[in-house]
Amino acid sequence: MNNRLLIIGGLVILLFVLVVAYLVGLWAWIVLGVIVLLLLVLAVWDMTQRRHSILRNFPVIGHARYLLESIRPEIQQYFIERNVDGKPFDRDARSLVYSRSKGQDDHKAFGTERDTNRIGYEYLLHSTAPVPTPQPLPTVRIGGPDCLQPYDISLLNISSMSFGSLSKNAVLAMNKGAGMGGFIHETGEGGLTKFHRGNGADLFWEIGSGYFGCRTDDGHFNPERFAEKARLPEVKGITIKLSQGAKPGLGGVLPAAKVTEEIAEAREVPVGVDCISPASHSAFHTPREMVRFIGRLRELSGGKPIGIKFCVGSRTDVLAMCKAMWAERIAPDYIIIDGSEGGTGAAALEYQDNVGTPLTEGLMLVHNALVGTGLRHMIKIGAAGKIISGSDIVKRLIQGADFTMSARAMMMATGCIQAQKCHTNHCPVGVATQNPRLVRALDVEDKSHRVHNYHKLTVREAVQMMASMGVSNPSQLTTRMLRRRVDHLTTRSYASIYHWLREDELLTDPPRGWAADWAEADPDHFGEHAPLPSAAGPQWRDELTVETSALPLRDLRLAALARQAEDTGWPGAGEGPDGGAAPREKVPVGAGTGAGGTATKDRPGAGRSAAEGGGRGADEGVPQPRTGGLAPVRDASPATEGTQQDRGTRRAQTGSTPVVSDAPRPEGLPGD
Repeated sequence: MNNRLLIIGGLVILLFVLVVAYLVGLWAWIVLGVIVLLLLVLAVWDMTQRRHSILRNFPVIGHARYLLESIRPEIQQYFIERNVDGKPFDRDARSLVYSRSKGQDDHKAFGTERDTNRIGYEYLLHSTAPVPTPQPLPTVRIGGPDCLQPYDISLLNISSMSFGSLSKNAVLAMNKGAGMGGFIHETGEGGLTKFHRGNGADLFWEIGSGYFGCRTDDGHFNPERFAEKARLPEVKGITIKLSQGAKPGLGGVLPAAKVTEEIAEAREVPVGVDCISPASHSAFHTPREMVRFIGRLRELSGGKPIGIKFCVGSRTDVLAMCKAMWAERIAPDYIIIDGSEGGTGAAALEYQDNVGTPLTEGLMLVHNALVGTGLRHMIKIGAAGKIISGSDIVKRLIQGADFTMSARAMMMATGCIQAQKCHTNHCPVGVATQNPRLVRALDVEDKSHRVHNYHKLTVREAVQMMASMGVSNPSQLTTRMLRRRVDHLTTRSYASIYHWLREDELLTDPPRGWAADWAEADPDHFGEHAPLPSAAGPQWRDELTVETSALPLRDLRLAALARQAEDTGWPGAGEGPDGGAAPREKVPVGAGTGAGGTATKDRPGAGRSAAEGGGRGADEGVPQPRTGGLAPVRDASPATEGTQQDRGTRRAQTGSTPVVSDAPRPEGLPGD
């Protein structure tokens, strides 16, 4: 049936072309002949190539499938999705940024399109007696007891995006906008560049694992270069990036072909050589070494605020950092939490969708950890990840943040249309590309005013919302003011949904839900290392090794226990009080692995050492190598595959897909 329709359609089109050619004249026949010849060549190519099955079966017309697929995102975004359906940001959110950045009306008529009965819907509680909007707009002071140059930061700031990820015009536009608005522009780990300076903007210089801008020739930290730049007057703070939301725990490679002269100058790396961003820092490897590095940077910078930024992973790691802060009496001035839903950088889909803690959970975890260890009063918390509206700011302040950072909203204010082509170097508006032809379309002066407008109106709206809630200062916000629908009939406040730790609670009496992680947290190790209590017992496979078909399940279980006791000396092969297997002995979890003594407020990281049975003994929790697997084999032996030259010849003749090399995966232009 399909072939008949194709034949009929083709004949109709051919007849129409012949009629038009007859009416127009001879030159039309020539044009028609050229078109037919080109289509014939294309058809022959389609039928002989071997990469695309669709084109081999449906030559010429099969290209329509790839054409439609290429414009699918635009069709979906502009014609199909509803105002509240788009991802990562829906049309309402994007329109809000665009209208505010242009200084246009950002109101919307006829009520919300959100489903307020949906489980997970959140809303803020307004006051019956709102207060006047405070003037001037509130700021937050960053600077702990050891900071000599504290800084008053805005409630909303530009989150880290590197030059190289962004074009120079985009960096300049954001930087000038920050200068006009008096808020922070964080540089990104790509280095403190000439595009970040000279526009009146205050900077947070971000330092990643590559130490770009303060590195030695072999990629290690260079204290002299750091001190030189950290003492610049526009640098107001230094952020140590441990991980980022889009790809936590992953490094990257900027391929040599993309390391231009400008990028090489900014990162202080050779032109045309792969630029490596390791997955972890070489300047420190443990929580204790990390806080010592913080103290070193504070001294080198002349006492400026020093912070860390990471996407939360293990709660044990966060608690280990807190123990290290107490053990060394050194703490960062601020911590920026990046949610897994954040990320301007390109990353593998598996990382974007499955790795890292979302911002809400990560933010509350770090806030609770600092409160429970008595450190919250000296450390400010920033939230980064899908911050785009005034309500986003207020919600994050309630959940534990003191200020917020935004990246993609600032990109939209600069002209980004969410084309999601950041990693291809083909950004259509010149924001995330190094293509000079595309970059020149971004007018720096116009877009800097848009960044300024967006920031000013969004912060003003956030402060207005707090005034409507009866709050004149962010410090007055409480967890009772944010409610969440937990089922179709019930809403609950954040105060009742989540357990919030009391001041010093982890130091004095860790609650049951935190006790195991607190005991395991080690200021001298990152990672969860305590053996699991269930790791030493028999497995169900042991029961299958008992050669019997008549024994009941209870006897099979006892036989497995006896076999385990005989092989490993594990206790529990006898009868328990109820006639079943004897209960297993509990495997102790380390109660702290510091230098000695029990955990105290003065030294909460202290505990039993490994030799004293503190949970990190030489034989406890040691992973065993996997056995029983078979080495992978090729589908065909080398003898049947031919020589390398033959295989290369066949590949060239058939157009087959080339084999991916073993080189490191590139990070792409926006990989920072």
